[in-house]
Amino acid sequence: MMGESMRAAGPWVLPGEPDAIRLMNTIWANRQGVHDALTEPDHLAAWLQAIGTFHEPPPATDHDLGQARVLRDALRRLAALCTDDTRPAAMSAMQDTTAAVVAVNEVAAGHAGPRLELADGTLRLGSSPEGPPVSTALADVAAQAITLFTDPAASPMRACMAPGCVLYFVQDHPRREWCSTACGNRARAARHYSRHRSSTKDGPTS
Repeated sequence: MMGESMRAAGPWVLPGEPDAIRLMNTIWANRQGVHDALTEPDHLAAWLQAIGTFHEPPPATDHDLGQARVLRDALRRLAALCTDDTRPAAMSAMQDTTAAVVAVNEVAAGHAGPRLELADGTLRLGSSPEGPPVSTALADVAAQAITLFTDPAASPMRACMAPGCVLYFVQDHPRREWCSTACGNRARAARHYSRHRSSTKDGPTS
């Protein structure tokens, strides 16, 4: 069963985003503050099921959870670098950029990518041996993130600047400014309130 934190975070995980973005967005915010959707191994298992990696929640361990959280913090640190994100509430627990790069590469090393094999004098395409299922899934997320950060043909990543938001998104349309419709509505309402307050303050007095 999906934990309370994951159920609450569901609307903010943004199902249309790449899995790497969705992992970053397991840190989310509402009016009560900033929340972490991955605080127990069961939450990680539920998240991996929710993004379609597994049909059933996989057996996740405390080690898997720690790996996922380190990867997430590293990705959020690098996302902040790529998007010039200065939102205080969105600050990653990992502040060192070099450490973030090392962390992503360490997790990605478990990615089951192609490799060259020699059999009976003939070269053939093989693949890296797969490790434990959760670690392999996280390695795939890390490998996807590397492409997301470095592929010049990829759509740009953005930090959502709506009031109170701490999420990231891929700008799949040039006019897209916010991670979701809810954030767009909230940002427009804040702009309207600010303009109205300014015009009232600067207007003539009787």
